[in-house]
Amino acid sequence: MAKFKKIFLGTMIVTISSQFYIDILLSDFRITCAIIALGLFLYLNEDINPIIMGITVSFSTYIWRTIIHFLTYGFDAKIIGAYTPEIFFYIVYGILFWKFIHKRSLFRVNLNLFFLMTTFCDFTSNIVEISIRIIYYNHKFYFNIITFLLLVALIRSSAVWIILTILKYYKMLILKSEHEKRYRKLLWLTMILKSEMYWMDKNMDKIEKVMTNSYKLFEDIRDGRNSDNWASSSVKIASDVHEIKKEYELVLRGVQEITNNRYKDNGMYFKDIISILEEKMQNEIKYKNLHVKISVERGHDFYTDKHYQLMSIFRNLLMNAFEAIDESKGTLDIKLIHKSLKSEHLFKVIDNGKGISKEDIEFIFSPGFSTKIDYETGYINRGLGLSLVKDVVENHFKGYIEVESSLGSGTSFSIYIPNNEIEVSK
Repeated sequence: MAKFKKIFLGTMIVTISSQFYIDILLSDFRITCAIIALGLFLYLNEDINPIIMGITVSFSTYIWRTIIHFLTYGFDAKIIGAYTPEIFFYIVYGILFWKFIHKRSLFRVNLNLFFLMTTFCDFTSNIVEISIRIIYYNHKFYFNIITFLLLVALIRSSAVWIILTILKYYKMLILKSEHEKRYRKLLWLTMILKSEMYWMDKNMDKIEKVMTNSYKLFEDIRDGRNSDNWASSSVKIASDVHEIKKEYELVLRGVQEITNNRYKDNGMYFKDIISILEEKMQNEIKYKNLHVKISVERGHDFYTDKHYQLMSIFRNLLMNAFEAIDESKGTLDIKLIHKSLKSEHLFKVIDNGKGISKEDIEFIFSPGFSTKIDYETGYINRGLGLSLVKDVVENHFKGYIEVESSLGSGTSFSIYIPNNEIEVSK
Protein backbone atom coordinates (compact mmCIF):
# COMPACT_ATOMS: atom_id res chain seq x y z
CA MET A 1 0.00 0.00 0.00
CA ALA A 2 2.85 2.41 0.84
CA LYS A 3 4.52 1.77 -2.53
CA PHE A 4 1.21 2.25 -4.33
CA LYS A 5 0.76 5.63 -2.66
CA LYS A 6 4.30 6.62 -3.61
CA ILE A 7 3.76 5.61 -7.24
CA PHE A 8 0.43 7.44 -7.39
CA LEU A 9 1.85 10.62 -5.85
CA GLY A 10 4.95 10.49 -8.06
CA THR A 11 2.85 9.92 -11.18
CA MET A 12 0.69 12.95 -10.38
CA ILE A 13 3.74 15.16 -9.82
CA VAL A 14 5.39 14.05 -13.08
CA THR A 15 2.11 14.42 -15.00
CA ILE A 16 1.55 17.96 -13.73
CA SER A 17 5.15 18.93 -14.47
CA SER A 18 4.64 17.70 -18.06
CA GLN A 19 2.45 20.77 -18.61
CA PHE A 20 5.57 22.93 -18.51
CA TYR A 21 6.95 22.46 -22.01
CA ILE A 22 8.20 23.87 -25.29
CA ASP A 23 7.23 22.69 -28.80
CA ILE A 24 10.03 22.03 -31.29
CA LEU A 25 10.37 21.27 -34.98
CA LEU A 26 8.16 18.19 -35.14
CA SER A 27 4.42 18.40 -34.77
CA ASP A 28 3.03 17.20 -31.39
CA PHE A 29 6.59 16.68 -30.05
CA ARG A 30 7.21 18.49 -26.78
CA ILE A 31 10.16 19.00 -24.49
CA THR A 32 8.73 19.01 -20.95
CA CYS A 33 9.93 19.31 -17.37
CA ALA A 34 8.38 15.93 -16.56
CA ILE A 35 11.64 14.03 -16.98
CA ILE A 36 13.27 16.27 -14.35
CA ALA A 37 10.55 15.33 -11.87
CA LEU A 38 10.76 11.65 -12.87
CA GLY A 39 14.56 11.52 -12.49
CA LEU A 40 14.37 13.12 -9.03
CA PHE A 41 11.57 10.82 -7.93
CA LEU A 42 13.39 7.64 -9.01
CA TYR A 43 16.63 8.76 -7.33
CA LEU A 44 14.94 9.59 -4.02
CA ASN A 45 12.74 6.46 -4.00
CA GLU A 46 15.05 3.54 -4.77
CA ASP A 47 12.39 1.05 -3.61
CA ILE A 48 10.20 1.99 -6.61
CA ASN A 49 10.74 -0.02 -9.81
CA PRO A 50 11.61 2.46 -12.61
CA ILE A 51 9.91 0.33 -15.28
CA ILE A 52 6.60 0.32 -13.42
CA MET A 53 6.95 4.04 -12.79
CA GLY A 54 7.75 4.68 -16.46
CA ILE A 55 4.65 2.76 -17.58
CA THR A 56 2.28 4.53 -15.16
CA VAL A 57 3.71 7.95 -16.03
CA SER A 58 3.51 7.26 -19.77
CA PHE A 59 -0.20 6.50 -19.71
CA SER A 60 -0.98 9.20 -17.15
CA THR A 61 0.68 11.97 -19.21
CA TYR A 62 -0.92 10.59 -22.41
CA ILE A 63 -4.41 10.63 -20.89
CA TRP A 64 -3.86 14.04 -19.29
CA ARG A 65 -2.55 15.59 -22.50
CA THR A 66 -5.45 14.14 -24.52
CA ILE A 67 -8.05 15.43 -22.06
CA ILE A 68 -6.49 18.91 -22.05
CA HIS A 69 -6.56 18.97 -25.86
CA PHE A 70 -10.23 17.88 -26.01
CA LEU A 71 -11.23 20.50 -23.42
CA THR A 72 -9.33 23.21 -25.30
CA TYR A 73 -9.96 22.41 -28.96
CA GLY A 74 -12.78 19.85 -28.93
CA PHE A 75 -12.77 16.21 -29.94
CA ASP A 76 -10.27 15.13 -32.62
CA ALA A 77 -9.69 11.42 -33.27
CA LYS A 78 -6.28 12.09 -34.85
CA ILE A 79 -4.93 13.36 -31.53
CA ILE A 80 -5.36 9.93 -29.94
CA GLY A 81 -2.71 8.54 -32.28
CA ALA A 82 -0.59 11.68 -32.48
CA TYR A 83 0.23 11.60 -28.77
CA THR A 84 0.95 7.84 -28.65
CA PRO A 85 4.75 8.02 -29.34
CA GLU A 86 5.18 9.91 -26.07
CA ILE A 87 4.18 6.73 -24.24
CA PHE A 88 7.29 4.99 -25.57
CA PHE A 89 9.53 7.83 -24.35
CA TYR A 90 8.66 7.25 -20.67
CA ILE A 91 8.70 3.46 -20.96
CA VAL A 92 12.14 3.46 -22.58
CA TYR A 93 13.40 5.93 -19.96
CA GLY A 94 12.13 3.66 -17.17
CA ILE A 95 13.81 0.60 -18.72
CA LEU A 96 17.14 2.39 -19.21
CA PHE A 97 17.03 3.82 -15.68
CA TRP A 98 16.37 0.36 -14.28
CA LYS A 99 19.12 -1.23 -16.39
CA PHE A 100 21.91 1.25 -15.81
CA ILE A 101 21.15 3.14 -12.57
CA HIS A 102 18.54 1.52 -10.31
CA LYS A 103 20.60 -1.30 -8.73
CA ARG A 104 24.00 0.37 -9.04
CA SER A 105 24.80 2.18 -5.79
CA LEU A 106 27.81 3.89 -7.39
CA PHE A 107 25.53 6.11 -9.48
CA ARG A 108 23.59 7.14 -6.37
CA VAL A 109 26.73 7.98 -4.42
CA ASN A 110 28.47 9.81 -7.28
CA LEU A 111 26.12 12.48 -8.63
CA ASN A 112 28.46 13.25 -11.53
CA LEU A 113 28.07 9.70 -12.84
CA PHE A 114 24.34 9.93 -12.20
CA PHE A 115 24.27 13.09 -14.33
CA LEU A 116 25.98 11.31 -17.23
CA MET A 117 23.66 8.30 -17.09
CA THR A 118 20.45 10.38 -16.86
CA THR A 119 21.66 12.39 -19.85
CA PHE A 120 22.11 9.14 -21.76
CA CYS A 121 18.66 7.86 -20.70
CA ASP A 122 16.97 11.15 -21.61
CA PHE A 123 18.70 11.47 -25.00
CA THR A 124 18.13 7.82 -25.98
CA SER A 125 14.45 7.93 -25.00
CA ASN A 126 13.91 11.05 -27.11
CA ILE A 127 15.67 9.40 -30.06
CA VAL A 128 13.28 6.43 -29.77
CA GLU A 129 10.24 8.74 -29.73
CA ILE A 130 11.55 10.79 -32.66
CA SER A 131 12.28 7.62 -34.64
CA ILE A 132 8.71 6.37 -34.13
CA ARG A 133 7.30 9.70 -35.29
CA ILE A 134 9.50 9.73 -38.41
CA ILE A 135 8.98 6.04 -39.35
CA TYR A 136 5.31 5.57 -38.52
CA TYR A 137 3.94 9.13 -38.69
CA ASN A 138 5.97 10.35 -41.70
CA HIS A 139 7.32 13.37 -39.87
CA LYS A 140 10.18 15.19 -41.57
CA PHE A 141 13.67 14.62 -40.17
CA TYR A 142 15.90 17.61 -39.37
CA PHE A 143 19.63 17.03 -38.81
CA ASN A 144 19.89 19.74 -36.18
CA ILE A 145 17.29 17.96 -34.02
CA ILE A 146 19.94 15.49 -32.76
CA THR A 147 22.07 18.32 -31.41
CA PHE A 148 19.01 19.97 -29.94
CA LEU A 149 17.90 16.77 -28.14
CA LEU A 150 21.40 16.26 -26.72
CA LEU A 151 21.38 19.86 -25.45
CA VAL A 152 17.93 19.34 -23.90
CA ALA A 153 19.11 16.13 -22.21
CA LEU A 154 22.13 17.95 -20.78
CA ILE A 155 19.98 20.84 -19.50
CA ARG A 156 17.37 18.59 -17.87
CA SER A 157 20.01 16.32 -16.34
CA SER A 158 21.85 19.41 -15.08
CA ALA A 159 18.64 20.55 -13.38
CA VAL A 160 18.34 17.16 -11.67
CA TRP A 161 22.02 17.29 -10.65
CA ILE A 162 21.69 20.81 -9.20
CA ILE A 163 18.57 19.94 -7.18
CA LEU A 164 20.12 16.73 -5.83
CA THR A 165 23.35 18.55 -4.93
CA ILE A 166 21.38 21.18 -3.02
CA LEU A 167 19.45 18.44 -1.21
CA LYS A 168 22.71 16.63 -0.44
CA TYR A 169 24.29 19.67 1.21
CA TYR A 170 21.06 20.52 2.99
CA LYS A 171 20.98 17.02 4.46
CA MET A 172 24.63 17.39 5.48
CA LEU A 173 23.79 20.59 7.38
CA ILE A 174 20.86 18.90 9.10
CA LEU A 175 23.02 15.86 9.88
CA LYS A 176 25.77 18.07 11.29
CA SER A 177 23.25 19.78 13.56
CA GLU A 178 21.89 16.41 14.71
CA HIS A 179 25.42 15.13 15.35
CA GLU A 180 26.20 18.18 17.49
CA LYS A 181 23.06 17.56 19.56
CA ARG A 182 23.91 13.89 19.94
CA TYR A 183 27.50 14.73 20.88
CA ARG A 184 26.34 17.05 23.67
CA LYS A 185 23.94 14.36 24.81
CA LEU A 186 26.74 11.78 24.68
CA LEU A 187 28.96 13.93 26.91
CA TRP A 188 26.15 14.23 29.43
CA LEU A 189 25.41 10.50 29.36
CA THR A 190 29.12 9.68 29.67
CA MET A 191 29.31 11.82 32.80
CA ILE A 192 26.36 9.96 34.31
CA LEU A 193 27.82 6.57 33.38
CA LYS A 194 31.19 7.47 34.91
CA SER A 195 29.50 8.31 38.19
CA GLU A 196 27.70 4.96 38.13
CA MET A 197 30.96 3.19 37.27
CA TYR A 198 32.52 4.76 40.38
CA TRP A 199 29.94 3.02 42.58
CA MET A 200 30.40 -0.25 40.71
CA ASP A 201 34.16 -0.06 41.18
CA LYS A 202 33.70 0.77 44.87
CA ASN A 203 31.45 -2.27 45.29
CA MET A 204 34.09 -4.57 43.81
CA ASP A 205 36.20 -4.09 46.96
CA LYS A 206 33.15 -4.87 49.11
CA ILE A 207 32.41 -8.00 47.09
CA GLU A 208 36.03 -9.18 47.53
CA LYS A 209 35.73 -8.69 51.31
CA VAL A 210 32.42 -10.56 51.44
CA MET A 211 33.94 -13.44 49.46
CA THR A 212 36.96 -13.52 51.84
CA ASN A 213 34.73 -13.48 54.95
CA SER A 214 32.43 -16.12 53.46
CA TYR A 215 35.32 -18.48 52.73
CA LYS A 216 36.80 -17.87 56.20
CA LEU A 217 33.41 -18.75 57.76
CA PHE A 218 33.27 -21.86 55.59
CA GLU A 219 36.72 -22.95 56.84
CA ASP A 220 35.73 -22.29 60.45
CA ILE A 221 32.57 -24.38 60.09
CA ARG A 222 34.44 -27.15 58.27
CA ASP A 223 37.17 -27.31 60.92
CA GLY A 224 34.85 -26.66 63.87
CA ARG A 225 36.67 -23.50 64.93
CA ASN A 226 35.30 -20.27 66.48
CA SER A 227 31.78 -21.66 66.68
CA ASP A 228 30.73 -18.75 68.91
CA ASN A 229 31.32 -16.35 65.98
CA TRP A 230 29.42 -18.32 63.32
CA ALA A 231 26.12 -16.53 63.88
CA SER A 232 27.59 -13.02 64.00
CA SER A 233 29.76 -13.72 60.95
CA SER A 234 26.73 -14.96 59.00
CA VAL A 235 24.74 -11.85 59.93
CA LYS A 236 27.69 -9.63 58.95
CA ILE A 237 27.97 -11.33 55.54
CA ALA A 238 24.21 -11.04 54.96
CA SER A 239 24.31 -7.36 55.96
CA ASP A 240 27.22 -6.66 53.58
CA VAL A 241 25.46 -8.44 50.70
CA HIS A 242 22.33 -6.38 51.40
CA GLU A 243 24.36 -3.13 51.27
CA ILE A 244 25.94 -4.18 47.98
CA LYS A 245 22.50 -5.02 46.60
CA LYS A 246 21.16 -1.57 47.59
CA GLU A 247 24.05 0.20 45.92
CA TYR A 248 23.66 -1.85 42.75
CA GLU A 249 19.95 -0.99 42.72
CA LEU A 250 20.98 2.68 42.71
CA VAL A 251 23.43 2.00 39.86
CA LEU A 252 20.72 0.15 37.92
CA ARG A 253 18.29 3.02 38.49
CA GLY A 254 20.88 5.46 37.16
CA VAL A 255 21.50 3.39 34.04
CA GLN A 256 17.76 3.00 33.47
CA GLU A 257 17.41 6.78 33.71
CA ILE A 258 19.90 7.11 30.87
CA THR A 259 17.87 4.83 28.61
CA ASN A 260 14.38 6.10 29.44
CA ASN A 261 12.27 8.29 27.16
CA ARG A 262 14.00 11.50 28.16
CA TYR A 263 17.16 10.42 26.38
CA LYS A 264 15.77 8.42 23.49
CA ASP A 265 16.22 9.45 19.90
CA ASN A 266 13.06 9.36 17.83
CA GLY A 267 14.44 6.76 15.45
CA MET A 268 16.57 6.12 12.38
CA TYR A 269 16.31 4.80 8.87
CA PHE A 270 17.75 1.32 8.39
CA LYS A 271 20.27 2.55 5.79
CA ASP A 272 21.71 4.95 8.40
CA ILE A 273 21.97 2.14 10.95
CA ILE A 274 23.90 0.04 8.43
CA SER A 275 26.12 3.00 7.52
CA ILE A 276 27.09 3.54 11.17
CA LEU A 277 27.56 -0.19 11.72
CA GLU A 278 29.86 -0.55 8.72
CA GLU A 279 31.99 2.40 9.83
CA LYS A 280 32.36 1.12 13.39
CA MET A 281 33.08 -2.46 12.33
CA GLN A 282 35.74 -1.28 9.88
CA ASN A 283 37.35 0.66 12.74
CA GLU A 284 37.23 -2.51 14.86
CA ILE A 285 38.85 -4.54 12.07
CA LYS A 286 41.60 -1.96 11.67
CA TYR A 287 42.18 -1.67 15.44
CA LYS A 288 42.48 -5.45 15.90
CA ASN A 289 44.42 -5.86 12.64
CA LEU A 290 42.01 -8.51 11.41
CA HIS A 291 41.82 -9.95 7.90
CA VAL A 292 38.08 -9.52 7.51
CA LYS A 293 35.92 -8.42 4.59
CA ILE A 294 32.33 -7.31 5.27
CA SER A 295 29.75 -7.00 2.50
CA VAL A 296 26.18 -5.75 2.93
CA GLU A 297 23.09 -6.49 0.84
CA ARG A 298 20.22 -4.25 1.92
CA GLY A 299 16.56 -4.61 0.99
CA HIS A 300 14.07 -1.73 0.97
CA ASP A 301 14.66 1.00 3.53
CA PHE A 302 12.42 1.48 6.58
CA TYR A 303 12.20 3.71 9.66
CA THR A 304 12.46 2.25 13.15
CA ASP A 305 12.54 3.52 16.72
CA LYS A 306 14.38 0.37 17.85
CA HIS A 307 17.68 1.29 16.25
CA TYR A 308 19.73 0.69 19.40
CA GLN A 309 18.45 -2.87 19.70
CA LEU A 310 19.08 -3.59 16.01
CA MET A 311 22.59 -2.18 16.27
CA SER A 312 23.24 -4.34 19.33
CA ILE A 313 22.08 -7.49 17.48
CA PHE A 314 24.23 -6.86 14.40
CA ARG A 315 27.28 -5.80 16.40
CA ASN A 316 27.20 -8.90 18.59
CA LEU A 317 26.76 -11.21 15.59
CA LEU A 318 29.60 -9.53 13.69
CA MET A 319 31.90 -9.56 16.73
CA ASN A 320 31.06 -13.24 17.18
CA ALA A 321 32.01 -13.83 13.53
CA PHE A 322 35.32 -11.96 14.01
CA GLU A 323 36.31 -14.54 16.60
CA ALA A 324 35.61 -17.38 14.16
CA ILE A 325 38.52 -16.55 11.86
CA ASP A 326 40.11 -19.62 10.33
CA GLU A 327 43.68 -18.50 9.64
CA SER A 328 44.19 -21.35 7.16
CA LYS A 329 41.54 -19.74 4.89
CA GLY A 330 43.14 -16.31 4.92
CA THR A 331 40.54 -13.53 4.83
CA LEU A 332 37.28 -14.02 6.71
CA ASP A 333 34.31 -13.11 4.51
CA ILE A 334 31.19 -11.91 6.34
CA LYS A 335 27.91 -11.11 4.63
CA LEU A 336 25.09 -9.11 6.22
CA ILE A 337 21.97 -9.67 4.13
CA HIS A 338 18.61 -7.97 4.59
CA LYS A 339 15.45 -9.06 2.80
CA SER A 340 11.94 -7.67 3.11
CA LEU A 341 9.50 -10.57 3.12
CA LYS A 342 5.71 -10.36 3.01
CA SER A 343 5.08 -9.83 6.72
CA GLU A 344 8.55 -9.84 8.24
CA HIS A 345 12.15 -8.77 7.80
CA LEU A 346 14.93 -11.34 7.37
CA PHE A 347 18.47 -10.51 8.49
CA LYS A 348 21.26 -12.99 7.79
CA VAL A 349 24.87 -12.90 9.00
CA ILE A 350 26.98 -15.44 7.15
CA ASP A 351 30.71 -16.14 7.57
CA ASN A 352 33.18 -18.67 6.18
CA GLY A 353 35.00 -19.11 9.49
CA LYS A 354 35.75 -22.15 11.65
CA GLY A 355 32.12 -23.11 12.15
CA ILE A 356 30.51 -24.71 15.20
CA SER A 357 30.42 -28.41 16.04
CA LYS A 358 27.11 -30.29 16.35
CA GLU A 359 27.87 -30.87 20.03
CA ASP A 360 28.24 -27.16 20.76
CA ILE A 361 25.55 -25.67 18.54
CA GLU A 362 22.69 -26.38 20.98
CA PHE A 363 24.49 -24.48 23.75
CA ILE A 364 25.68 -21.36 21.89
CA PHE A 365 22.74 -19.23 23.12
CA SER A 366 23.30 -20.22 26.77
CA PRO A 367 24.68 -17.38 28.95
CA GLY A 368 28.36 -17.90 29.72
CA PHE A 369 28.92 -20.58 27.08
CA SER A 370 31.89 -19.92 24.81
CA THR A 371 34.17 -21.86 22.49
CA LYS A 372 36.57 -18.89 22.21
CA ILE A 373 39.51 -19.69 24.49
CA ASP A 374 43.01 -18.28 24.14
CA TYR A 375 45.22 -21.10 25.40
CA GLU A 376 48.26 -18.82 25.53
CA THR A 377 46.75 -16.13 27.75
CA GLY A 378 43.97 -18.15 29.39
CA TYR A 379 41.42 -15.54 28.27
CA ILE A 380 37.88 -16.91 27.88
CA ASN A 381 35.20 -14.99 26.04
CA ARG A 382 32.33 -13.92 28.32
CA GLY A 383 29.84 -15.87 26.20
CA LEU A 384 27.09 -13.24 26.56
CA GLY A 385 26.84 -11.93 22.98
CA LEU A 386 24.70 -14.64 21.38
CA SER A 387 22.62 -15.01 24.54
CA LEU A 388 21.87 -11.28 24.38
CA VAL A 389 21.01 -11.50 20.67
CA LYS A 390 18.52 -14.32 21.25
CA ASP A 391 16.92 -12.51 24.17
CA VAL A 392 16.48 -9.23 22.24
CA VAL A 393 15.16 -10.99 19.12
CA GLU A 394 12.60 -13.12 20.98
CA ASN A 395 11.50 -10.86 23.84
CA HIS A 396 11.91 -7.38 22.38
CA PHE A 397 11.10 -7.98 18.70
CA LYS A 398 8.81 -11.04 19.09
CA GLY A 399 10.91 -12.74 16.41
CA TYR A 400 13.07 -15.84 16.23
CA ILE A 401 16.62 -16.79 15.29
CA GLU A 402 17.96 -19.82 13.42
CA VAL A 403 21.55 -21.00 13.05
CA GLU A 404 23.22 -23.34 10.58
CA SER A 405 26.85 -24.36 10.98
CA SER A 406 29.38 -27.14 10.69
CA LEU A 407 33.07 -27.31 11.49
CA GLY A 408 35.22 -25.90 8.72
CA SER A 409 32.26 -24.60 6.68
CA GLY A 410 31.33 -21.39 8.45
CA THR A 411 28.15 -20.27 10.18
CA SER A 412 24.87 -18.65 9.14
CA PHE A 413 22.53 -16.82 11.54
CA SER A 414 19.02 -15.97 10.29
CA ILE A 415 16.84 -13.53 12.23
CA TYR A 416 13.15 -13.08 11.46
CA ILE A 417 11.34 -10.02 12.85
CA PRO A 418 7.66 -9.13 12.14
CA ASN A 419 7.14 -5.87 10.26
CA ASN A 420 4.87 -4.40 12.94
CA GLU A 421 7.53 -4.96 15.61
CA ILE A 422 10.29 -3.08 13.80
CA GLU A 423 8.76 -0.53 11.42
CA VAL A 424 7.20 2.75 12.55
CA SER A 425 6.00 5.84 10.73
CA LYS A 426 8.29 8.84 10.98
